[in-house]
Amino acid sequence: MNNNDVLRRVRYIFDFSDQLTLSIFKLGGHEGNKPELMSWLAREDEPGFVLCADEKLARFLNGLIIKNRGPKGDGAPEPERFLSNNMVLRKLKIALNLHADDLIGILKLNGFDISKHELSALFRRPDHKNYRECLDQLLRNILDGMEKHYRKNQAQAPG
Repeated sequence: MNNNDVLRRVRYIFDFSDQLTLSIFKLGGHEGNKPELMSWLAREDEPGFVLCADEKLARFLNGLIIKNRGPKGDGAPEPERFLSNNMVLRKLKIALNLHADDLIGILKLNGFDISKHELSALFRRPDHKNYRECLDQLLRNILDGMEKHYRKNQAQAPG
């Protein structure tokens, strides 16, 4: 998945305003502005679209961790220069304080079954013999399940 899709979907799942999204970037160590944010939120076929760099998405996810769990040490952690789907998943897991059973339940909401062993392989070091790469389809299913889980109250509200 490209970083813009991840940013758009996380923002939608938690209904973050532009201002809150920028404040999360700031917590992660990036002083963004609204035009820059809009260029990342634009669709690929829209004018003004700019690909969100791995470092910027890492700063956003680090900021989300700080927002939800509080700062660790002094300041924001140094962002990764390369961000894999596994790292995105790990950062979301930390930010939302999710455990294996939570992630399995979130995936089940989307009709996707995974065992604890398969799930734990996603969080191993890449050089570990049981490491498993988190493919785009799995990350999409997790984000779709998160949407169903976290936005369920909004969907059930009369309107």
